[in-house]
Amino acid sequence: MDAKTIEALGKLRKALETTERARGHLYSFHQLTGTADFELDAAMAALREAGHADHANRVQRDLSGRNVLPGRWTFQIVEEYDDMYYDVFRDVERAARDDLAGGQRHGLEKELKRDRQRRSAATYADND
Repeated sequence: MDAKTIEALGKLRKALETTERARGHLYSFHQLTGTADFELDAAMAALREAGHADHANRVQRDLSGRNVLPGRWTFQIVEEYDDMYYDVFRDVERAARDDLAGGQRHGLEKELKRDRQRRSAATYADND
């Protein structure tokens, strides 16, 4: 495989890896939002116990179980992201890698590893 193809596939892979990180943040958002929603139960109970039923009722009416986007809970956002973007991104990257590199992943990194180890070995040998 030529150097330009290795570099191009490396850039595509890096973009996919960045998307993997973004997806992880999206899942964190999903889990944290869900946790916060369940924590509202304790807040409502504490407000009622402290004699503030009006505020507890407002939390229940306005926040508990609320959509985070029109008509959507966070699990729906995650599903749509996966179906409409993430899965397509992975398919495109895999197709390019399969076609151009025989399915090999991290070709750029493999080249870097070889080069760095070769230089390290040469430098070590020169210092002896």
